[in-house]
Amino acid sequence: MINNSLIYKISLTLILIIAVSSFCNAQDLTYARSVVNHLASTDFYGRGYVNNGSKIAADYISKQFDSLNLQSFGKKHYQPFKISVNTFPGNMVLTINDQELTVGKDFIIDPGSPSVQGDFEVEILLVADILDYQKLSETLRRSSKKFVIIPPFKIKSYTKEEQEKIRGIINFLKYQPENPAAGLIQLTDEKLTWGGSTRQNTKPAFTVMATEELNDIKKVSVKVEAKFIENYKTQNVIGYVEGERNDSLIVLTAHYDHLGMMGEGVVFPGANDNSSGIAMLLNLAKYFQQNPPQFTTVFMALGAEELGLLGAKYFVENPLFELSKIKFLINFDLAGTGDDGIQVVNGKVYQDKFDQLVRINEEQQLLKQVKIRGEACNSDHCMFHNEGVPCFYIYTLGGIQAYHDIDDKAETLPLTEFEDYYRLITAFIETL
Repeated sequence: MINNSLIYKISLTLILIIAVSSFCNAQDLTYARSVVNHLASTDFYGRGYVNNGSKIAADYISKQFDSLNLQSFGKKHYQPFKISVNTFPGNMVLTINDQELTVGKDFIIDPGSPSVQGDFEVEILLVADILDYQKLSETLRRSSKKFVIIPPFKIKSYTKEEQEKIRGIINFLKYQPENPAAGLIQLTDEKLTWGGSTRQNTKPAFTVMATEELNDIKKVSVKVEAKFIENYKTQNVIGYVEGERNDSLIVLTAHYDHLGMMGEGVVFPGANDNSSGIAMLLNLAKYFQQNPPQFTTVFMALGAEELGLLGAKYFVENPLFELSKIKFLINFDLAGTGDDGIQVVNGKVYQDKFDQLVRINEEQQLLKQVKIRGEACNSDHCMFHNEGVPCFYIYTLGGIQAYHDIDDKAETLPLTEFEDYYRLITAFIETL
């Protein structure tokens, strides 16, 4: 017969374990929310290259590393490098038919656009005319010093050969100095999605949301201030927790940069992309500092990902340790939802590791699904993968669809499955 006192002690112990576990998970989510709120705030200027947004973000992350007592490979956590980047620090005005459009909501500018100011007549270029050489030639001749307007179309409704020609002409209008037009406006009924550029083109280009009011465009007024910066100083931020063994390393990465600003007052916050990934990185750093890992674990907040994976590229070309020592690398990007589970890039390449991740998820009943994917060069892991480093890139599925737009805000990012995602990753890393 079991003693009632013993039953009471066992029950109390279980209650304490559950309470401590719940408290730790709540603390992890609280810290994650704090990180996202900071990095996606207007004080960080979209973590781009206007007002030193990327440097402000790097300083914040470095201070977090210090507070977590992460060691560094040099005197500081920074690995500096230089980039070239086109920015929009000043005026951003587009008026069509005397209607001034709203930046980020009604239109976006091509990230490689130069400064431009003036009033312009327009020339309409139908997609059907792009596919007709004679009509295309005639339209281009008439477009001298005018803005070319391309009405909405569905690129997928054309053959691959036609798609290639359409894209080629649009790129000619955007990028080639031989283009006689003053600029390009492409109307669309699809979501506006912005990017970054490491060069400045000779012609400005805009993507504008199509509306009934813009069915008959007669004139265009533009006032844009662009600034191209060569040799901009940016950085990766890197720290580590020493493990019981340092003959092999576990490396965790997430990029901290985003798209910055489009004109003086419009910020692209980048809450999900990728404040959320940095939140995961910092939570894992906190965990492994408190729970010493078997293998030395490196935490990399990488810069200039949005400009072409440039921070990751710089690291693999100038590594702070031998890449061959990396036992496994996990890259976190878009970690803020998870309603439909997670996607694992390179899961098909490292099937045994993927199967282990699935087993843990099923045993602990954490996420809705762990979905497999093959190779894809769509985030920082790619630069390491190309060097033979075994790695995953993981991102969350479902939930809000804000991406590379002004709506990717901290206040609307749910962090739906952040805690379970975090628990899954910590358990997985401990099996490596």
